[in-house]
Amino acid sequence: MEIVPDTKDWTWVLREPCPECGLDTQSFPREHVAAMLRDNAAAWEGVLSGKNVRDRPSPEKWSPLEYACHVRDVFRLYDQRLTLMLTVDDPLFANWDQDTTAVQDRYGEQDPQEVLAGLREAAERLATNFAGVSGDQWDRSGRRSDGAQFTVESFARYFIHDPIHHLYDVTGVRGATARSTKET
Repeated sequence: MEIVPDTKDWTWVLREPCPECGLDTQSFPREHVAAMLRDNAAAWEGVLSGKNVRDRPSPEKWSPLEYACHVRDVFRLYDQRLTLMLTVDDPLFANWDQDTTAVQDRYGEQDPQEVLAGLREAAERLATNFAGVSGDQWDRSGRRSDGAQFTVESFARYFIHDPIHHLYDVTGVRGATARSTKET
């Protein structure tokens, strides 16, 4: 069985906590996103060193390796989008079909250690860019073609839910970023 594409509009995570992974995107200072991202990237090492990394828990759910590939690509995409938001007035983001990418790039066949290296590299680049945001930059805007509008702040909060949720998907552990979200 193939993976059923996720067609939900996940922007609701900007208004209420996620009942699955437990993340409340309003519960931490926006400046903590970079540290949360670094913590999340570090956690994928344990996931990708597992012996069953290519095994799907069910035919319609991605394997840990497939989730890690997706997270790596999300880091890359969001780095591009953040750069656009910081350099172009109110950019319209190009569409990205995550399910098509997973099939075309053969996520399930990639080398776990290469995926980990790419995930870490992309996470560090994006974390560095989020850490460099200051002042009025948090209010700069960008849009998706489906009409969703973001400021850099809401974009950061929306973004961080994705890798945290996918880490939950593969580990079943809620609140994996408690250290970063509780820092003051």
